[in-house]
Amino acid sequence: MNRKTQLIVLGGVLALFFAAYFASPLLAVRGLISAAKAGDEAKLEQLVDFPAFRTSMKEELNAKLVEQMRSDLGDRAGGLSGLGMILAPTLISGAVDAFVTPQAVAAMVRSGEVPSAKSVARNRAHVPDEPSSKVHQSYSYRGLNTFAIRLTREDQPDQYVDLLMDRRNVFGWKLAAIDLPKKR
Repeated sequence: MNRKTQLIVLGGVLALFFAAYFASPLLAVRGLISAAKAGDEAKLEQLVDFPAFRTSMKEELNAKLVEQMRSDLGDRAGGLSGLGMILAPTLISGAVDAFVTPQAVAAMVRSGEVPSAKSVARNRAHVPDEPSSKVHQSYSYRGLNTFAIRLTREDQPDQYVDLLMDRRNVFGWKLAAIDLPKKR
């Protein structure tokens, strides 16, 4: 092989590597969505880092609950509301541990909805199994090793759920976090 042929082959190999490197999260997302639609629990177990996802959901729902409690109480905040804010993380933690299962993740992906912080705290978390309208997906990188899937329902375009996938090796990805919209 002469020098020119070697450079062409090397360039082709590098182009294929980078194409696969940056396309790998899209393949993982397709796998996640198809497993969710099919209700394939074994595949979801492989594609979701459940301990990391539970931790992320607890943080997001705790923040949402505190935000809701502050807006509901306003100036009337007193001793009992402070006690509620102290106990809320414990209630949410136990409820999220019980709620986040392969079936619940599949329902979230299919419906584009996450239960409210209050329903989880009351241990009545419910995500509709089927969407009442079409769910749109959009994708973006949030860094070299984090890829976001934004799920938006057609009937509620201002509400969304961001599912965050983390890179686990050169081409491997797992769903590891959730990002809920902040109140404006």
